[in-house]
Amino acid sequence: MVFGFLKGEFIDVISWTDDTRDTMVWRFERRDNAIKYGAKLTVREGQAAVFVNEGQIADVFGPGLYELQTNNMPIMTTLQHWDHAFQSPFKAEVYFVSTTRFNDLKWGTQNPIMCRDPEFGPVRIRAFGNYSMRVSDPGLFLKEIVGTDGEFTADEVSTQIRNIIVQQMSQALAKSGIPVLDMAANTVDLAKLVGQAIAPTVAGYGLTLPEFYIENISLPDEVEKVLDKRTSMGIAGDLNKYMQFNAAEGMAQPGSAMGATMGAAMGAGMGFNMGAQAAGPWGAQPAAAPPPPPPMGKQWHLAVNGQTQGPFTEAQLTQQPGFGRASMVWTAGQDGWKAAGETELTRLFGQVPPPPPPGV
Repeated sequence: MVFGFLKGEFIDVISWTDDTRDTMVWRFERRDNAIKYGAKLTVREGQAAVFVNEGQIADVFGPGLYELQTNNMPIMTTLQHWDHAFQSPFKAEVYFVSTTRFNDLKWGTQNPIMCRDPEFGPVRIRAFGNYSMRVSDPGLFLKEIVGTDGEFTADEVSTQIRNIIVQQMSQALAKSGIPVLDMAANTVDLAKLVGQAIAPTVAGYGLTLPEFYIENISLPDEVEKVLDKRTSMGIAGDLNKYMQFNAAEGMAQPGSAMGATMGAAMGAGMGFNMGAQAAGPWGAQPAAAPPPPPPMGKQWHLAVNGQTQGPFTEAQLTQQPGFGRASMVWTAGQDGWKAAGETELTRLFGQVPPPPPPGV
């Protein structure tokens, strides 16, 4: 850091070169020396110079080269009651404030955030990410945060910013109404909500957060384990088919360890499947299975006066007018039309004697 050139007891050059990359505020070391009237002030890009007179914020200078006189130090002139002819050395504290962006600052929830999820009920979630920070109002930042600290770094304010982020994050997650399983797909929208909620608070410190990111939102380990089990059951689907697939794969590799233990695996799988069927999904008792439908008998077609009627069951055939041994019938698989008495339907006429022969 370069802190000026001293000529006698008066300072006539004021400047600061930062080589630390994390210093936000640095106080110019004047070592009780007075600042010469007309001294040169160099403020580089990404800097601001704040003059403090007896604890009061005076003039603030942006990037540029200045010759300190009453005409460009209006607040200092008022505080010191200088007239326009004043040309004597004066004493003031000079703070250089970095206005560049401080990137890749981390934040995270030290303790879980309680949320009410529509599917899982009350759950605890954690989140973390990063943000960038920049001084937007050097005078306000010096007044609210730095005070009289001679060298102030980003780490000294990042803890306070993290607390603000976590507080607003908790409120944003609770009000969002987004299911926890969908939060990972909505981190961009959540980050915007949190960033907007944080902005007024950090602005009161003379700061802005140009970038705010949520990198991850996670559930507790025990909740994730339950979700993994549910996902596995959904992937397995029909457990019978799943076990058949595993058994077939083991048979295809008789020399493998899986083939050697195939019998044990199948037995365990069958036992698990029987237990699952007995208990039902998630331990519920299964509903009683409906009785199987009665077997379907043959369907018969009946030829009457050159037209096909039916199909009929055997019982329905016996109710048809004029049905007898000579009636022509057909069923699937039969080779053409045949008299009923020449088919298996002949048993229907076993108790009925045939018509007597003519002339007897």
